[in-house]
Amino acid sequence: MRYDFLFFLNSILFGVGLAMDAFSVSLVRGLLEPKMQGKRMALIAGTFALFQTGMPLLGWLFVHLLVERFAVLEKFTPWAALGLLLYIGIEMIAGAVKNKDEEEEDPKASFGFGKLMVMGVATSIDALSVGVTIDELPWQMALVESVIIGLVTWGICLAGIRIGSAFGTKFKKQAGIIGGVILIGIGLEIFIKGVFF
Repeated sequence: MRYDFLFFLNSILFGVGLAMDAFSVSLVRGLLEPKMQGKRMALIAGTFALFQTGMPLLGWLFVHLLVERFAVLEKFTPWAALGLLLYIGIEMIAGAVKNKDEEEEDPKASFGFGKLMVMGVATSIDALSVGVTIDELPWQMALVESVIIGLVTWGICLAGIRIGSAFGTKFKKQAGIIGGVILIGIGLEIFIKGVFF
């Protein structure tokens, strides 16, 4: 194994593929918070990037330390992602419908640290399986690949927040409902891919 063009290309492509769920959530956050500050953008994108970096490494460790147990855990990851995203999506839709006639809730308050962590786990849980595909790599290369995946995720999530912010002012009233539907869709997509394919 060596650091060559294909290694870096594969790492970037893994990053792009794995970042799509986090991109969608970032897009939703941009829609809901059209005037988001740069610091908060970096925090949200950085959280998703951190989870996308850590999950492949965790998968790599599982393969090397707990091979049989990882196979059992892998069956539950689509269910966990579906449950987390359904819960947050339904809560977001219910909050949007409830607050339509009431005074608008502060979007920062509705998406605090706890929810950010839950979304980080939910959108990166499928990245555990990347640890299986990179199990033949030495730990240094697995680390480099995971960091590249995280950096790609960070850039894609920042773009998602910015795109969402650009449209957020136009769709402010419907943003909560749109966001909830997108999160439920992501949960179903992860579940269907994990259980049926």
